[in-house]
Amino acid sequence: MPSVSFYTLGCKLNFSESSSMARQLERLGFERKDFTSGADVYVINTCSVTDHADRKCKKVVREALKHNPNAFVAVVGCYAQLKPEEIANIPGVDVVLGAAEKFNLAEHLSNFTKSIGAASIFNKPIKETNTFVPAFSSGDRTRTFMKVQDGCDYFCSFCTIPLARGRSRSGYIEDVLKQAEEIAQTGTKEIVLTGVNLGDFGSQTDEDFLGLVKALDKMDSVERFRISSIEPNLLTDQIIGQVAASQKFMPHFHIPLQSGSNKILKLMRRRYERELYASRVEHIKNLMPHCCIGVDVIVGFPGETEEDFLDTYNFLNELDISYLHVFPYSERENTTAVRMPEVVPLKDRGRRTEMLRILSEKKRRHFYKQHIGSSRPVLWESDKDDGMMHGFTDNYIKTTMPYDPLLVNEIYECELMQINNDGIVDADVEIQIAN
Repeated sequence: MPSVSFYTLGCKLNFSESSSMARQLERLGFERKDFTSGADVYVINTCSVTDHADRKCKKVVREALKHNPNAFVAVVGCYAQLKPEEIANIPGVDVVLGAAEKFNLAEHLSNFTKSIGAASIFNKPIKETNTFVPAFSSGDRTRTFMKVQDGCDYFCSFCTIPLARGRSRSGYIEDVLKQAEEIAQTGTKEIVLTGVNLGDFGSQTDEDFLGLVKALDKMDSVERFRISSIEPNLLTDQIIGQVAASQKFMPHFHIPLQSGSNKILKLMRRRYERELYASRVEHIKNLMPHCCIGVDVIVGFPGETEEDFLDTYNFLNELDISYLHVFPYSERENTTAVRMPEVVPLKDRGRRTEMLRILSEKKRRHFYKQHIGSSRPVLWESDKDDGMMHGFTDNYIKTTMPYDPLLVNEIYECELMQINNDGIVDADVEIQIAN
């Protein structure tokens, strides 16, 4: 029986797709192995967003071949779509599969014979990548990331995603419900909806994201849904209201901002101004004061002056948000931004990033502190660290308590006791609220 190992770089969407590719191979008789086990085939699913994609890819290939020098190495995904020739010349790589071809992985592993010279490339033009392929992550019974949308039509000036994944597309609500039902049969308690531009779901099928949320909300077999990330211009009052009224959708939104300066938002080609963003946060908090709100921010974008950055800092400082994901701007080939003047020095990008990361910790701690002494439903996970287990409340507060195998993959009402030295909330179980 041939064996296969996957290594995934990048976002939760990539992880869901790696899981689906792995299940496809398992059905064909492949045995899935850990990375260090010396598999016959290594599949590296790449990302175009993270820094130094080429360097990371080369390192993973080298490490794979240490465990089995004769292993067949396939590199797939976003970076494979953007830079196929570069990857094909990495020593040890045998096949490179772009955005569409990665889902035909099995066809390219029929004999998995090592290449002599540069790897084979199977990479359609991105404009031909127009089919939606569903996927969901596996291996964790507690939580699954379910892909319901792919691609993007926005072409923000800093982003290569439309070049790596193609135009926006999604399946039908009926198909998503079937996939959610399949996931529910595995015992998974929480499904996280993922996509490149999630709020654009259904734009090619005369359906919409609100309709999807309403349909999923009626499912009896799934106890929790969570929305991974949604653009502020697509997060409508109706979606917010539906989540607020729902017993299944968690009070947690992750809403990309990228900059608190309208000048920079315009240069980024974002489709909103900061005033709209602030109004979305205000509406959420009016309906759900306990709601967790996460924010993506890019600092050091070309043209961002110190005054522009302080506009962002002060805007975020005053917003009632819960945490930040902060990224220093990184140049990407074939984007508009890479040709913009007024490049921000790397040391300034690093300093601004650190300032916002400190602000994020203050925001998170303040959010946690607001809930100390209250009770929230916690879904407990299977991981164990020094005799302690972890879980997340409905509103995404990370909790911990002494390990108890009976709590794994169960939802219990818990009292939030205190913030410990690790910045996690100590919890105490009160009653079980779900089976």
